[in-house]
Amino acid sequence: MSEGRIGRVLVASLHQGIADVLPDRLEFYENWLNGVGLREGTIGLGALTAVISFLRTEGDAYAQVTTRAGQYAGEWTFRSLPAMERRLISALPIGLRTRAALRTARSLVKATYPGTRALVTLRGGVASVDLRGSLFCEVRVASPFPLCGYYGTAMARVMELFNVRVAGVRTQLRLGKKRRFKFKQGKESNWKKAIVKLHPDDKIEFF
Repeated sequence: MSEGRIGRVLVASLHQGIADVLPDRLEFYENWLNGVGLREGTIGLGALTAVISFLRTEGDAYAQVTTRAGQYAGEWTFRSLPAMERRLISALPIGLRTRAALRTARSLVKATYPGTRALVTLRGGVASVDLRGSLFCEVRVASPFPLCGYYGTAMARVMELFNVRVAGVRTQLRLGKKRRFKFKQGKESNWKKAIVKLHPDDKIEFF
């Protein structure tokens, strides 16, 4: 990949999400998400940022596109695993299976863009994923639309395909802490947390 090495799954799933939700606008977005770039993996950060910026002007369709794209990303990530690995993980007890599914979901997030990090914690029936450096979550101005729907939906879909039932997905905005850097007062960047709530019947045992 060039210009930031945008992950193929991210680009392809976003293109498919636009095709499903905004078919009449697909030709416009293909000015950046063109066929050659999709095949050769040459779509860079600038082009993807432009697409996301324009999508945010589409009203409710933005959340629909990113959610649909997340579903595709989760399914494609699951299908890309070797069949034997999928069978072995699916046969694990619920606690171990949940952890394996979360590892797969975390690898999906990391593969979208090198600057994106996913820190996963699991307590009781709630999986919390801290998203840092997300192309979808970080914006300079306030947005009324959910910005992390892509990642939350993708992670939930991976877990569902591993037969880990998901009761709900939501996101939280976490404000960066104030820090003193040498002789200046500064502030860390805001970041998002995706929270995946598991079905109450899927009890996770801790050893």
